[in-house]
Amino acid sequence: MSTTLILASASQIRNTLLRNAAVKTEVQPARIDEEMIKASLEAEGARPRDLADALAEFKARKISEKNPGRLVLGCDQVAELGGVVLSKPRDAAEAVAQLLAMSGKTHRLLSAAVIYEDGKPLWRHVGVVRLRMRDLSTDYIESYVSRNWDSICHAVGAYKLEEEGVRLFSKIDGDYFNVLGLPLTELLSYLILRGDLEI
Repeated sequence: MSTTLILASASQIRNTLLRNAAVKTEVQPARIDEEMIKASLEAEGARPRDLADALAEFKARKISEKNPGRLVLGCDQVAELGGVVLSKPRDAAEAVAQLLAMSGKTHRLLSAAVIYEDGKPLWRHVGVVRLRMRDLSTDYIESYVSRNWDSICHAVGAYKLEEEGVRLFSKIDGDYFNVLGLPLTELLSYLILRGDLEI
């Protein structure tokens, strides 16, 4: 890629995924009040998919306005269980409660990505993954959270599939990159079509 993509996110995983795919990146995390935006959109009845897309767009737009002529990628991920959006857990007790609520059920991860240039949206995509969680005992969930809290405290849904969290699930339908928070295949296809990536 001849141009450098600005990633409006502090996510190390997203940055690593892009770099591993030979996409040149520059990280400029967008500072937005996610909780306020989320609360406002939920009050208006926004669907979880629209929520993820809007948060990704807020981030891309904010950084794009500061970087004229540059491609900016904003991302966000939302977990949804029965129409209810699950946020990043505020503490270990909330993580346990979220996992207990998901135990034995299927929930969705919605991974949104939006590209902006010169303050205008060029491309967007929301990848969807359906995950079926095993029936888990309260004891196991509490011990899982205790062992992994430092890693999962910033994770939507209070788990990381690339770590011990994979043991929580009996079935996963969807693209693994979306689980990690980036619809990478679709993003690369767009960059190739634009001529920014060779293939």
